[in-house]
Amino acid sequence: MKRLLCILTAALVSGTAFARDFGEVFENATLRLDYVFTGNSQSSQIAFLAAYKTKVWAGRRGNLDRLPLGGNGRIEVLDPENGELLYCNSFSTLFQEWQCTEEATRVTKGFENCFQVPWPKKAVDIRITLTDKYRRESASLTHTIDPKDILIRPLKTKNSWRQIHGGGGCGEKIDVVIVGDGYTSRNIKQFWADASRTVSVLLGHHPFDSLAGRFNFIAVAAVSDDSGVSVPHEGKWVNTCMSSHFDTFYTERYLTTSSIRNLWFEIAGIPFEQIIVLSNTARYGGGGIYNSLTLVAAGNNKFAPVTVHEFGHAFAGLADEYFYDDSYSDNYPDGVEPWEPNITTRVDFEAKWKDMLDAAAEGVGLFEGGGYRSKGVWRPAADCRMRTNECEDFCPVCKRAIVRMVDFLTSEKSE
Repeated sequence: MKRLLCILTAALVSGTAFARDFGEVFENATLRLDYVFTGNSQSSQIAFLAAYKTKVWAGRRGNLDRLPLGGNGRIEVLDPENGELLYCNSFSTLFQEWQCTEEATRVTKGFENCFQVPWPKKAVDIRITLTDKYRRESASLTHTIDPKDILIRPLKTKNSWRQIHGGGGCGEKIDVVIVGDGYTSRNIKQFWADASRTVSVLLGHHPFDSLAGRFNFIAVAAVSDDSGVSVPHEGKWVNTCMSSHFDTFYTERYLTTSSIRNLWFEIAGIPFEQIIVLSNTARYGGGGIYNSLTLVAAGNNKFAPVTVHEFGHAFAGLADEYFYDDSYSDNYPDGVEPWEPNITTRVDFEAKWKDMLDAAAEGVGLFEGGGYRSKGVWRPAADCRMRTNECEDFCPVCKRAIVRMVDFLTSEKSE
């Protein structure tokens, strides 16, 4: 087995004046935490499932006690003796998207979710919190993890892998894992080619092209029993590693998976911060969820723009800037400023791109229509990669958001 090129060389401090050195409280290993989120349009619950250990910590070692974005939830590591925040991160989930659907008004469902935090040297409290579309807390769970717990199962690398790009230490790089779904043993050669093409597409797109030296990409060859992915509206169901499928929330082109634990077992032992799933299909579709995963149809002729768009969601927390004429979506209600950096309800526009507007940045303005709403939500530009497949570039506001995220994740020390 090849040795993963992900050895961290320094212990770094977090953001507050009282934050402790990384090496004082954490080890160079990862604590994986699995949960089930259940509920409906009116309620949310969190249940803890299991904990696992892998050998390398691929996440940031700076900005430990700061959130990159608000997200729709957060996970925190706390010192149980004094409540000190040792580490935190934000995320969004498929469950919370589903809560805004019509189905959620009449049924209660459960969704798998996996998260990772640095491996603690002593017992810590883990607090996981969900927020609703009004940015109010909807559920919270606090539980203790003792690193000496004999029931924390160690995980090893399951599948063959290749370093596609990079190779520097995790402390200086953002680690992205690419894994295939619907590739049988006969299709693995195609998967390696698709994975390399994915890296070329992302690093060939601005501003990622100027930031290529700050990324590592590793491809993992997961082998499925069947080729392709499931298409429920055609009655097509196949047996694949991650059970990815179209028709998510009964939307034909929405390609996702709810088998998150299976996905994480396929990439166990690989150091990663972002996940890209390549589905072996030529059908148009994809999905991207902030700090969860990017999922795209590898064989579609719109693969390049869709990959960049969906990675914009998953990596930088960018919102969709398109909308439906004469429609009203309640994903972004009136009176609440979205946490995403590229849309605004003008409740707190100062926190968004007002400075770029005041500076008369080229191409930046206030254009009504975004976040699926034709009225009441504004976007920064007439067109953007987050709005249409035909637009070749991100708008200036989205570019800045991506650069800021890269800077945050690769910062050696907190400010």
